[in-house]
Amino acid sequence: MGSFSPLHWLVVIGVVVLLFGSGKISGLMGDVAKGIKSFKKTMAEDNDASMEASAEKPVGNLEAPTMASGVSSNVTSNATHS
Repeated sequence: MGSFSPLHWLVVIGVVVLLFGSGKISGLMGDVAKGIKSFKKTMAEDNDASMEASAEKPVGNLEAPTMASGVSSNVTSNATHS
């Protein structure tokens, strides 16, 4: 019940060939192969472009933090003496 026997598969393939013809099926398979190749090529180009973009700019911000104008550096030293 879970799977088809080889006889069932032959009947299904025969019906598909009769409905679509062998020429259309081979053309369809060629189109599928072209689509897969195009997809792989596009994915490879996207990966290369993203690698180049990430290599050009740094990932993190390495600038030193700045103090606010009204805050003095003694605030931390006063807190430790309490």
